[in-house]
Amino acid sequence: MPPARKAIEVRRSVLDQGKGWIDEMLRADLTAPPKQRHTNKRIMDRLRDEYGFPVAYTTLNDYLRVRRPQIREEAERSRMLTEGMVPQFHRPGEEAEVDFAEVWVRVDGKPMACQLFTLRLSYSGKAVHRVFSTSGQEAFMQGHVDAFRILGGIPTRHIRYDNLKPAVSQVCFGRSRVESQRWVAFRSHYVHVPVGSLSLPTASTTSMAA
Repeated sequence: MPPARKAIEVRRSVLDQGKGWIDEMLRADLTAPPKQRHTNKRIMDRLRDEYGFPVAYTTLNDYLRVRRPQIREEAERSRMLTEGMVPQFHRPGEEAEVDFAEVWVRVDGKPMACQLFTLRLSYSGKAVHRVFSTSGQEAFMQGHVDAFRILGGIPTRHIRYDNLKPAVSQVCFGRSRVESQRWVAFRSHYVHVPVGSLSLPTASTTSMAA
């Protein structure tokens, strides 16, 4: 009978004890401002001063060259799994989105804070922008009129609103809202411009296929 084989001893790296501390620093760097991230020398200094773990600079460099991109990849993969993604599907001419955003313009050479109205088609991304002094009801409605005229029609399914405050007269419990009479009259004129995704068109006028 041949003699029993000797167990192979796995050679341990001099960094094994400190790998957990190093990885912790690298993960902290993922969310830290650029100027506060660890350099290789800073990691070496912390290992020595905070953990009493001296390590050769070249040995540490060899580990960081491999481990730093691995840490970034692991974090990205974890983020994708936790956040998830729901793909959206839009048909041509069916849906649009409306929003107001603050924008600064120069009037007579002086900066002035204004409101940028945007109506954007969900399928093509084509958008109409208008700048108003306020985001009041008049600007809200005028933005719609200009957008429908320029786009040559009205979305056939619905328009989504990030903020429908200009069209609301009263906020009720939860997500319930009481629309203002002027807004009800305005959208009734276009027949099939539902608010959000509450309903489908009940009739049709000019539609678009953008």
